[in-house]
Amino acid sequence: MILVLFALILLFPFLIILPVLIKTTSKGRTIFKQKRVGLNGKVFTLFKFRTMKEGSEKKLATLSHLNEADGPVFKIGNDPRYTKIGNILAKTGIDEIPQFVNILKGDMSLVGPRPLPIYEANKLTPYQKRRESVLPGITSSWVIEGSHNLSFKKWMELDLSYVQNASLKEDLIILVKTLKLILKELYKSAV
Repeated sequence: MILVLFALILLFPFLIILPVLIKTTSKGRTIFKQKRVGLNGKVFTLFKFRTMKEGSEKKLATLSHLNEADGPVFKIGNDPRYTKIGNILAKTGIDEIPQFVNILKGDMSLVGPRPLPIYEANKLTPYQKRRESVLPGITSSWVIEGSHNLSFKKWMELDLSYVQNASLKEDLIILVKTLKLILKELYKSAV
């Protein structure tokens, strides 16, 4: 909890600047809220900085033919629903900063399987649902292994491996690798 409060203090400038950037570059709210499935199947409201145009969830069905992911999840490499600033926020993971509130509320932790939207979580097999036996995280081994380039099967393998082998050491390794990944993406976005 102290680590989360310290992170919020460090990230405070982003909490001021990003909502202004989001609001001035696109219409809609600055915070995106979505029901996700967490520990033991409990549904909670996840917070993120909005990265997509307002009403993008409603367009999901019309874009389903563009889905590049296998399994019960939806991903498009160059998703046309992203705003200009939102694309940068999503690539760097900065859109996840509001999830520190989810940690303070007890719905998430820093590291753990990423929480799925209800419509995706409902399609998991009972074996895959074992990923819900730990708190979901802001980052995970799936994120640092290249989330957008991995198959759904590999994603589930990484999550279930994390559930079986979770440790403070593993969490610290994932956090350090996540920080490196964020800095790399920020650098790429700046040049």
